[in-house]
Amino acid sequence: MVYIALPDEETRRLSFYLAMEEYVARRLNTDDDCFFMWQVRPTVIFGRNQLIEAEVNLEFCRRNGIETYRRKSGGGCVYADMSNIMFSYITRDEEVNFTFNRYINMVVLMLCKLGVEASSSGRNDILIRGTRNEEGEARKEERETSEWRKVSGNAFYHIPGHSIVHGTMLYDTCMENMVGAITPSDAKLVSKGVKSVRQHIALLKDHIDLSIDEFKAFVRRNLCDREVMLTVDDIAEIEEIEREYLSDEFIYGNNPRYSLVRKGRIEGVGELEVRMEVKNRVIKAVNLVGDFFLVGDLDAQLLKRLKGVELTRESLEKALPERLDDVVRNLKRSDFVELIIDNYFPSVSDRWLIIDN
Repeated sequence: MVYIALPDEETRRLSFYLAMEEYVARRLNTDDDCFFMWQVRPTVIFGRNQLIEAEVNLEFCRRNGIETYRRKSGGGCVYADMSNIMFSYITRDEEVNFTFNRYINMVVLMLCKLGVEASSSGRNDILIRGTRNEEGEARKEERETSEWRKVSGNAFYHIPGHSIVHGTMLYDTCMENMVGAITPSDAKLVSKGVKSVRQHIALLKDHIDLSIDEFKAFVRRNLCDREVMLTVDDIAEIEEIEREYLSDEFIYGNNPRYSLVRKGRIEGVGELEVRMEVKNRVIKAVNLVGDFFLVGDLDAQLLKRLKGVELTRESLEKALPERLDDVVRNLKRSDFVELIIDNYFPSVSDRWLIIDN
């Protein structure tokens, strides 16, 4: 695998590295898989299908100098800073699920080589467990009884000819910023949130005897066998691609108000929120937001099929393709229809949210 290097050590905006992934995939002429690591100033990055106002505490971010960006992959909201590391993996393989699992397993194996007990979760996380004493040795009895904790979250998306996987590696971080940026900024709530989150995540620095720079060097040696150095001209082209990521239209999206919102969580898929404009029981407009992972064209393969469809179970099943997991990872048509149609009338279920037009 090729390591893609920059000619300087400048810390850039997160949007630059997202554009760099696209540049490598679309314009760098190599048949090899590519990989690079990056770090950013305090930043929140939210998924392609998420509503920023529902996911990010914008006031907290403004007060604390935390930048906010949208990415083109699905999944949930992530906080990053200079104390953790972001990984980017680009491959010509177009089978997204296979590519994603291969990447996750590659990172798990790399952690295991460091003596870290690591495993992948069922959806998109890498988990580790076990504690270390002052000599750096894992205590067997604690390893056997300790819970698995998240050290890495990952997301992916597909462009013609390539798949891109990117994710976090939580070496260390500012917990107050992580929690405050995506939860109410009340001091008591942040304090409670820090304690709660800390129980569910692992900091890699507590499990290895390497500094963050030593860890990065280990990753590079173990995953890559050669390097491609980008040029000044490459950087200029990346910055041109970056313009899209910096536009208000991309960051904030076009989120019109809808008359009905159906929200729920589907196991193995994630949080889904179906927003519909409905008139005389017919769907006039529809949007789908949440932290799910796209593997196909959401608009062409799913949303367009729902416009003009009567809001009944039979009509929805007839309009939708049998294989929705070709569009949203792990999504079954039956589960999606159930999310939309179950207790259709708002008086029956408080899970409907009514919004005035």
